[in-house]
Amino acid sequence: MKKTLYASLGTILFTIPTFAQIGGIENSVNEIARTIRAIFPVILSIIFLVGFLFNAGHFFGENADLKKGITRVLVFVLIAGAVVGIFTYLIGMVV
Repeated sequence: MKKTLYASLGTILFTIPTFAQIGGIENSVNEIARTIRAIFPVILSIIFLVGFLFNAGHFFGENADLKKGITRVLVFVLIAGAVVGIFTYLIGMVV
């Protein structure tokens, strides 16, 4: 009887602090998610700009190859779109 009482009391004492900690974790996750949502478009536009500048050599100059340039830009846009989609899904799942 005493073992059951001690086990029950111990379980209650250990579970109460965990419930208190969950609220703090949720608030922290929400703050981080809001920060990432605010910063992510800026980072993505910088990545697009850098990607376009690296591929701009295919559009201009003596050795311009329009097909190669368009292909590389499309591949870059598809990869960036996949990253945005995954990011949006993960943020929507967390919050």
